[in-house]
Amino acid sequence: MIHTHRSIRVTGGTGAVIEDAVVIEDRFGLVLNGSPITGMVASRDQLRELGAGYVITEGLAACVDTVELDGDQILVSSRTCCEYGEEERETGSSGGTSFLSDLPRVGSEIRITPDDVVSITREIETELWRKTGGVHCSVLWQDGRLVAKSSDVGRHNTVDKLVGYAVLNNVDLSRCVIGCTGRQPAGMVRKCARAGIPVIISRAASTDKGIATAAAAGLTLIGFSRGDNFTIYTHPQRVLGIGTF
Repeated sequence: MIHTHRSIRVTGGTGAVIEDAVVIEDRFGLVLNGSPITGMVASRDQLRELGAGYVITEGLAACVDTVELDGDQILVSSRTCCEYGEEERETGSSGGTSFLSDLPRVGSEIRITPDDVVSITREIETELWRKTGGVHCSVLWQDGRLVAKSSDVGRHNTVDKLVGYAVLNNVDLSRCVIGCTGRQPAGMVRKCARAGIPVIISRAASTDKGIATAAAAGLTLIGFSRGDNFTIYTHPQRVLGIGTF
């Protein structure tokens, strides 16, 4: 997943030759029940999780039976495959394919504290990010502990990988919090809503459509989480000890 590139690093006007670690960008095809769905630009790890998560977060299936890899093809099978058509697709903010459908309302009674927000945010990095600085990272948190991490050249893929991990390992997503490096437009928020994740924490900002989507779907959306500072955009009742607004 890492390519070494001979580069010149300039410091104070002086150049020095270095061997720089650069993240590798690959392309994969996603196939659901034998039908090609989309091409995906992604990092070459957690591919089974990526495929399983994508069909859940895009509302294409309610569960996943199997995921197999065949070269650069991710083959997903599901007995609960939904109907979809070209008119229900859009190009998302990162250029990927997103499917439009009605969103479920997330009704989880999970509660977190401001200290939880700080702890989760602190975990949002991976070894690949530390080596290259060229990926987004996400983490899945449940009952006060880290469950899984993901990193990828695409921020949407990091969410898919974590949802796929949960699906393949029987993790109850209604009791989970997801932490992300990436900003939260509507497409990112929709993924968590379809997966039933009630709380999103991001180091970055949201968009107006991201906030509106979270409000309508019943998600607690938190942005600009840095140090002990963060902004709660929607459904603040899930964060204990911050007062009533």
